[in-house]
Amino acid sequence: MQLDNKTIKRILKENKEAFEMLEAYDKTHELPFQRKRIDITLSVETINNLKKLREKTGKPVSQIIEEKLNKK
Repeated sequence: MQLDNKTIKRILKENKEAFEMLEAYDKTHELPFQRKRIDITLSVETINNLKKLREKTGKPVSQIIEEKLNKK
């Protein structure tokens, strides 16, 4: 099946986010929604604040951190 340029451009426009994600994967071999475990060092006060937020919101600490960092 041959696709003309108009159809190709429409498909690229409709699926722009997916194509960008795949392009990034080609470069990094990681998808943006993948999760990784890391070790970090935090102060006791910060850890306690995160635990309080976890109890208050019912969300995991990792989700709290991601939400705070991804706010724009």
